[in-house]
Amino acid sequence: MSGGRFWPGRYTDRHGTEVVVFESDGRESIRTTIRGVRFEGDSMDDLGALGGEPPEAPFAFFDGALCSCLLEWEVPLSVAVEGQGVRTAVLDCALRLGDPAGPGRGLDAETLTTTLRLDGHEYRDAEGHDDFEDALNEVQRRLPPGTRLKACVSCAWSDYHPAGHGLMAGLACFRDAKDLYRQVDGKHGPRGIFTTWQEHTESVQETWLCEEFEDRTGHAGYRGAFPARPWR
Repeated sequence: MSGGRFWPGRYTDRHGTEVVVFESDGRESIRTTIRGVRFEGDSMDDLGALGGEPPEAPFAFFDGALCSCLLEWEVPLSVAVEGQGVRTAVLDCALRLGDPAGPGRGLDAETLTTTLRLDGHEYRDAEGHDDFEDALNEVQRRLPPGTRLKACVSCAWSDYHPAGHGLMAGLACFRDAKDLYRQVDGKHGPRGIFTTWQEHTESVQETWLCEEFEDRTGHAGYRGAFPARPWR
């Protein structure tokens, strides 16, 4: 895979708004500097101060991670358009992290909104989602026929653990175990994802992309096709 990427963005809380840049390795590391304080986490909803101690600058935290704020950022995203080849789109992301709801109760709100901008058109998920898997499935369903996202979330060699996953990342890449992954047909059994899981190459973010990409079609692996069939 290629090196890190830089996502322009903004941080907003009750004390004001600041333009920031998020640096990501595409796997499980995101860093940024806000009001002179360095933050790092494996997900946008898990950004903690690098020093480990609460900084002097005004912030709100829950379990050591930023909360009571709005994080916004832009991610370049490849899109394959039938008859036109691969185009570069921009995915606008907005994550609203609410206030602590009380001991052991998490935040009172956490909402992700994504909008894909391509050739002057905007394709937005219908409503706020809990994670990038659902948000990008919704964006894909809204794209015109013959237009496909080209990223790890839509790759033939990626899958999630049956126990679940968080807001982003945690998407297992099986690019070095393709023959084995092709045989996955569910959760349990000799060809289940549990049996195959330890063979995955690494964990990646949904919006990452490498040269091993192949379009995910049909019912593949444990999680099935992309886009997933919406719940009724």
